[in-house]
Amino acid sequence: MVPLFLFPSFGLAEAQGTIPGPSTHAQSAALIDVTSGRILYSKDGDKELRIASLTKIMTAIVAIEHGKLNDKVKVTSSAFAKEGSSIYLKLGEEMTLENMLYGLMLRSGNDAASAIAEHVGGSEEGFVLLMNKKAEQIGLTHSHFMNPHGLDADGHYSTANDLARLTAYALKNPVFKRIVATENKSAPNPNESWDYSWQNKNKMLRLYEGADGVKTGYTKKAFRCLVSSATRNGQQLAAVTLNDGDDWNDHARMLDFGFENFPLVEIAKKEQPVQNTDVVTGRGFTYPLAKSETSSLTKKLILHENRVQENTEGDAKSTDPSFGLAGRIDMQLDGKLVGSIPVYRKGSYIPPEPKTEDATLGGIGEISTWASAWRAVLSQLLSP
Repeated sequence: MVPLFLFPSFGLAEAQGTIPGPSTHAQSAALIDVTSGRILYSKDGDKELRIASLTKIMTAIVAIEHGKLNDKVKVTSSAFAKEGSSIYLKLGEEMTLENMLYGLMLRSGNDAASAIAEHVGGSEEGFVLLMNKKAEQIGLTHSHFMNPHGLDADGHYSTANDLARLTAYALKNPVFKRIVATENKSAPNPNESWDYSWQNKNKMLRLYEGADGVKTGYTKKAFRCLVSSATRNGQQLAAVTLNDGDDWNDHARMLDFGFENFPLVEIAKKEQPVQNTDVVTGRGFTYPLAKSETSSLTKKLILHENRVQENTEGDAKSTDPSFGLAGRIDMQLDGKLVGSIPVYRKGSYIPPEPKTEDATLGGIGEISTWASAWRAVLSQLLSP
């Protein structure tokens, strides 16, 4: 594995100084670029706090990943008449998991949360284990869950930064993304002549241009909590505030700040030749950058030699398992890894780019599961 050289940025602007962050009334806040997972703004972002119904972001993504949307979820006695916000499910009532998820995310139904947890996890306790396992998998180091609904409980907490990372992860799932962007939803009601009709509690969907999620929350101890998301010019951002009495306005300011100051910059195009080599990029790469940061972005090309062994006749035989994969380009901002793209030999097959939901997850420096796959190929290529 031989790093060849650092090559200059692709026509990026020069540094123009530091950008002050937006003002908020929140005890803790964070703003994240969903595609890259880069946190663009944080105010006491690692402070562990109560998160109320923002908990249901984790509940929803775990249920989507572990359950079947067409399954019938039955309302048990422990889910029926759950305290706090409710979609007023009846004891013994059955509803599809998909419709339960709409009730969970649009109306913040605690009864739906408990019913979903019992159905998917076998019990609330079993489902909470799945929630904490998912938190560990995503890398949420300051989060712990005690229930699926977010009612105040000792040991149940998260942070603005962790919730931003969780939201970025969840928004890559097309089912989750569709549900949280829904303003109004109807669902069959087996007990009445009329259907359920739910309007999303998230006013950002109606107040902010491009808004497409995510979740409101409130308890007497957590106070007002909000996660919102919006997409403009192909870029999706998510904002988090905990204990914020002016959250609608603060979120508008935070999202405006992100779109105005950290637009997506195209760093590389797919099949772009790399100068002084016989390789081309395997996919494009964009990253949210302030103008003041562009000169600090560097790219390191790392190429890998083919391995050759002799066959039984004594002839050389290529054992290259990479199918034209020649190496990678690591993208670094101020010396920290922010992304990586494969490079292929010219004329070789280049696989399609990963879908949106396979893109980079988590925080700065984390590489997508798709990238991990071709890194595994490289490790085989270089193993003794």
